[in-house]
Amino acid sequence: MQKPRQMDMLISLCHHRWCIPIIAELEKSNGAKFITLLNRLQLSRAPLSSALKHLVKLGLVRRNTGYGHPMRPEYLLTASGKAIGPCCVSLAAYLDKMGWQKPGLDKWSVPVTALIGEDTLRFGELRDGLSGASPRAIALALKSLENLGWVKRSIVCEYPLAAGYRLEKAARNMLPDLRKMCAVIKAGEPRIVGTKKRR
Repeated sequence: MQKPRQMDMLISLCHHRWCIPIIAELEKSNGAKFITLLNRLQLSRAPLSSALKHLVKLGLVRRNTGYGHPMRPEYLLTASGKAIGPCCVSLAAYLDKMGWQKPGLDKWSVPVTALIGEDTLRFGELRDGLSGASPRAIALALKSLENLGWVKRSIVCEYPLAAGYRLEKAARNMLPDLRKMCAVIKAGEPRIVGTKKRR
């Protein structure tokens, strides 16, 4: 299970579903123009603009101050963005290969996967570990991940009996990249936006 600070940062990164693919594209091409990202990710302007603004606020992406020359990229990764870039490339490629890009990049899919890790967690443990997630959002994420084959629900043999959630093998394949990403995010300490404070 990831530590609270790392989870908050991962949740913040996944606040927009396109953040991981954008970082992956910027890593692969060493920066890109807005129109290039628009075409490569097959997005409309509004979601791309919103995700880029979010990444700038997080301190993972920056506008190119030298922008103006036709050959210069408009957006670049910061040092923190470059540190998690390879993990985002690997994760995006795996999701694409498995045909999981759309459901796999929903707001809570990656954070739930990272939080469960190698453990079997009850619903209450997931609720406590996912800052800003409503019980309904967690329930919907778990249902979606069960349907995808990422998560298996089983009865935990403890008193009182309750359901436990653990990752299936295909989802566990993503854990090395998620662990690296969390470790790098923690070391770089980008700012957190879009999450509620813990009580």
